[in-house]
Amino acid sequence: MIEAIHFIRKAIIIRLTNAITSNGVTVPIYNRVPNDASEPYIRVYSVDSTEVDQNSDTFMLECSTRIEVVTSFVGDDGGELQANQIASDILTLIRTRSGSYFDLSADGFNVYTCTNQGTSYLYEDGGEKTYFRAILNITNRVEQPN
Repeated sequence: MIEAIHFIRKAIIIRLTNAITSNGVTVPIYNRVPNDASEPYIRVYSVDSTEVDQNSDTFMLECSTRIEVVTSFVGDDGGELQANQIASDILTLIRTRSGSYFDLSADGFNVYTCTNQGTSYLYEDGGEKTYFRAILNITNRVEQPN
């Protein structure tokens, strides 16, 4: 069995790169956010990978990935609408039906589900800025054929 979660994360980053805009500006996508990053930005990171359907003749994994949208506004100017809109744009690209699942065949995997496990919204008063986060929890089931 080969671990598939990093292939899923890479596919998400590729699909989102240069595809999400806010107020006419492309929103950068990161796995690790650099110190000099400014909001808004999107962070994609792996959460866990679990073997499922152990009665199958092939290896089946459920890979959980989080996509975190971070926006900020000076003081109390602004709101979470920007985070909502970016999250919606992400779901439009990521949460698809079978014809548009990630193609991981070159890596030896077949993606057969994509599920939105929910989106959480958080805000944090950071003194000079108010931060809004939308955290999308996405799972993909993948098969590693023999």
